[in-house]
Amino acid sequence: MLKDWVRTRLEEDSHRLTPQREAVVDVLIANADDHLSAEEVYMHTKKLHGEIGLATVYRNLELLEKLGIIHRFDYGDGQNRYEIKLGDEEEHYHHHLICRGCGTIGEFHSDLLESIERRIAEETGFEVTDHCLRFFGLCSKCRGKDGA
Repeated sequence: MLKDWVRTRLEEDSHRLTPQREAVVDVLIANADDHLSAEEVYMHTKKLHGEIGLATVYRNLELLEKLGIIHRFDYGDGQNRYEIKLGDEEEHYHHHLICRGCGTIGEFHSDLLESIERRIAEETGFEVTDHCLRFFGLCSKCRGKDGA
């Protein structure tokens, strides 16, 4: 299902689902909860498609992001991270919980910003269609280390 959507989205923009591109998409689908860096995508993809180069992975990630198939985020660790878009087109993107202790990235799926979005629209005429929110702090494991 998801791969059909990816193929359709690529074809709408006159691109094909090449074997290399498909391998990148497969890695992103298989690691949807892991928030992989480009280098991690490359390492996983190389196992599936041995001759793929890092530049090819970067080009494909850039194209997939441009087409709205994947999201790219900077979580403050100096690396961009990628995840494939799995949700409904009408659904807001989930929020991220980034631990400053161990670097884990969690997700929070409740949308708490609807009233803020309405207020923005009322006060400015700007219609919010999506948002991305990152929370930085300490996960429960790291908080336990400090005795907190």
